[in-house]
Amino acid sequence: MLDKSTFRDAMAGLGAAVNIITSDGAAGLAGCTASAVCGVTDEPPTLLVCINRGSRNNAAFRENGRLCVNVLSAEHQALAAHFATRALAIGERFAAAQWEHLATGAPVLRDALASLDCEIESITEVGTHTVFFCAVKAAHTRADGDALIYYGRRYHRVGERSVHASHAVAASACAARPAR
Repeated sequence: MLDKSTFRDAMAGLGAAVNIITSDGAAGLAGCTASAVCGVTDEPPTLLVCINRGSRNNAAFRENGRLCVNVLSAEHQALAAHFATRALAIGERFAAAQWEHLATGAPVLRDALASLDCEIESITEVGTHTVFFCAVKAAHTRADGDALIYYGRRYHRVGERSVHASHAVAASACAARPAR
């Protein structure tokens, strides 16, 4: 059997978008940072979100029956860390950004790269995590901005600016090489 450490090391090589998952309803306001989000199908529009069972948000997501996946831009790195900090009260987390609502009433990050507003359709337990299968009821996208991904246990910028920056580094490296 594969040990947990080896599995986690291997998974660190799987880059993933960084998201803030939010909810509001009978159980109250909830929100956390997550990268375990995946599209399932576009007919009907469905995605899955994996949340640790030990997360204080897990029960709220279940009881509220809705959530929003807010896909973060590179400029949201501090906000991602804010929502990943267990020591902060939920009100402090939400006070750090501007929010609106789409179809379900779940908080939508105003300047997210994309927001997918969902109703939870089914729930499955797998090991330490709950897998929420969610029907997307509304979506909002933004045309500009680089993405924030989590890879190698660190945040990274991906997009036009990072491409231009890497081209500039490559060009300066080539210019610095002596002619043959």
